[in-house]
Amino acid sequence: MAKVKYYYDSETLAYKKIKPKKGKKVGVVLLFITASALFGFLCFVALLNTPFFETPKDRLQAREIEYMKLQYKILQRKTDLMEEALANVEERDNNLYRTYFNTSPIPEEQRKAGFGGVNRYEPLEGYDNSKLVKNTAEQIDKLSKELVIQSKSLDEIAGLAKDKEKLLAAIPAIQPIKNEDLKHMASGFGYRSDPFTKIRKFHAGMDFSARTGTPVYATGDGVVTRADNRSTGYGNHIEIKHGYGYETLYAHLSKYAVKPGQKVKRGDIIGYVGSTGRSEGPHLHYEVHKGGDVINPINFYYGNISAKEYVLISKLANQENQSLD
Repeated sequence: MAKVKYYYDSETLAYKKIKPKKGKKVGVVLLFITASALFGFLCFVALLNTPFFETPKDRLQAREIEYMKLQYKILQRKTDLMEEALANVEERDNNLYRTYFNTSPIPEEQRKAGFGGVNRYEPLEGYDNSKLVKNTAEQIDKLSKELVIQSKSLDEIAGLAKDKEKLLAAIPAIQPIKNEDLKHMASGFGYRSDPFTKIRKFHAGMDFSARTGTPVYATGDGVVTRADNRSTGYGNHIEIKHGYGYETLYAHLSKYAVKPGQKVKRGDIIGYVGSTGRSEGPHLHYEVHKGGDVINPINFYYGNISAKEYVLISKLANQENQSLD
């Protein structure tokens, strides 16, 4: 109960009650209500900023943050697996593919080189999960760069493989006359007795004795550069340029089946056995040149003869007998 206040009236010489004004009462009430509302609002704000009170929106954001963390961890695991797979490809690239094609491996410092210059991850700093996000971004960038380098390397290997395929097709790898068409191996590569002078001199090819008209085959892919009789001693002869430094010569032919400038494949018939030029009987004189030097043709007959046939031909070719040209 509110206290009753009095005041002394000097005119009446008596105490009278003090009656409060209505407006003042209303002001007091409004002040109280305002103060209470402000206090309540401050308490509400304080509660919102404490871990003891979470709104549905806060809980939703918290779940989203945890989900994003999980996704980054999953992404990191995937990039780890990709890095492991890429490392395996890089190892095979350096130690298998490039070794096979006689190509220098890509240096490790070139494969693993980082990114120079300004801090490219600065916008990712300053957040609660900056370290996780930054590491993942850095790992992905590094992986992307290594993939670009490896992709270029594999393109190079593919080019070398294609070139290797052409090289294998160009090498003179078969006999110019089939075994079933041979009478015998007349003479091999090396010093032999000349059939006309009987003097021992170097024989730059191999002589295959066969009947006149026996087909002669191109021993590798190439282009016919000569098909004429304008070279002393060879009579009708053909020269084929195979590329990669390889050239072959087929001499003493009875006739041609190709002409200069014509492309031929290994196994194509290019002419027929004869005895034209400086020859003592029907046979094919066959030479292989590499980089301008004559080399023993017997080293190349792996494309159409067995190991047993190779040993037999090798023994016959190494006998120091008389050549036929």
